[in-house]
Amino acid sequence: MGVRRDAQRAVKLARDIMWSRRAQRELLRKLADRPPFEPHRFRVGVYFADGRVNLYQLRQWYRPLAELATRHPVLILSRASGSALELLDESPLPVAYVRRVADLEQVIQEQDLHVVFYVNQNAKNFQMMRYGRRWHVFINHGESDKMYMTTNQFKAYDYALIAGDAARARLEKVLWDYDFDKRAIPIGRPQADHYLDGSPLPYTPDDREVVLYAPTWEGDRGAAAYGSIASHGVALVRGLLATGRHRLIYRPHPRSGVVDRLYGAANREIIAAIAAANAADPMARHVYDDGPSLGWQLAAADVAIVDISAMVYDRLAAGKPLLITRPANPEAEIDTGGYLQACEWLDASDAATMVERVDEVAHDAAALARLGVWVERYFGDTTPGVTTARFHAAVDHLMAEWERFAVLHAGDGDIDEFEEEDEDEAETLGA
Repeated sequence: MGVRRDAQRAVKLARDIMWSRRAQRELLRKLADRPPFEPHRFRVGVYFADGRVNLYQLRQWYRPLAELATRHPVLILSRASGSALELLDESPLPVAYVRRVADLEQVIQEQDLHVVFYVNQNAKNFQMMRYGRRWHVFINHGESDKMYMTTNQFKAYDYALIAGDAARARLEKVLWDYDFDKRAIPIGRPQADHYLDGSPLPYTPDDREVVLYAPTWEGDRGAAAYGSIASHGVALVRGLLATGRHRLIYRPHPRSGVVDRLYGAANREIIAAIAAANAADPMARHVYDDGPSLGWQLAAADVAIVDISAMVYDRLAAGKPLLITRPANPEAEIDTGGYLQACEWLDASDAATMVERVDEVAHDAAALARLGVWVERYFGDTTPGVTTARFHAAVDHLMAEWERFAVLHAGDGDIDEFEEEDEDEAETLGA
């Protein structure tokens, strides 16, 4: 068994090397055809050191950042060739490929980045954070009550843009001696202002109830085993597909099945079931959604079923009926200090019982009223346009603070903050 596993790893490694080399050649070709950036144009940088598998963390910021760029030009800094290649094709924002530290330093020297955003806690973030005279700001890739949201790494950044009162209360429990009034700036959920943005639906609305099922991946340890595809998903989906009253949007996490083979098999079974249902009834138009854009699904669904993940709070910002799958793994840690203490749970059961629960929550006025209370606590005023205004005001504030400190330190002179020797680091294979 061990020999076969080692052989499989060797094959995967060889494939990754070949893919990485092809991606590198294609990327260099595209970059060679592109004119250089105008010097001193960009004021905001978005630093992304991860590979393609985590691009979802950045994609959800495309629209808010594109709108911000009309006020303060924004540049994405990508460290991995795979990510940079996809970003060049899909990003609404300019992209700089900065694989080496020398590449990163060249961009820093040529541009005037006053604010640098970070959407995750990649260890390579510290290679960017070593450069002073700019604000390093953690904006995260979602709002949730997972352990990730209370990491002491928040302290490493000059500021953090947080969703609202719930995020602050969560952090206050664990971050000692942290100036929340100054460093934690609440902005709500700017993405919610762009959930539809004129996006065409992949179906023609009719009298079917639209159900979004958006499970997370299986997790890499018991405490974070929130994924429901194997425990709830197959029976739930087959039940919804059979009613004739529901239209299903299935959007699994892109990492589904990377750790657990059975979890991946259940995911494939659901995808196959959707295809079979559409073949049997072309008017059903059930959707298997693996596209890069997240937003229309959250706004279009009459009821959403999600696991404990950032998707809970992405949907919460829409203020519409929501069900949370209860983790089947008893080791899964559930923080019931926030919304999860009052949410609507979906337990793993037979198909009929779960479909009945979906129908119940979709038409429960009391549940919707409770939801409204938690929407306010997590995101504040969700009136369209308000959260975008708060995001822009936060960035304007940071820009004004940058100008204030630039005046205070005008006499400090230049400093050499760059590496004396270039670090030509090996890039993560398959990135």
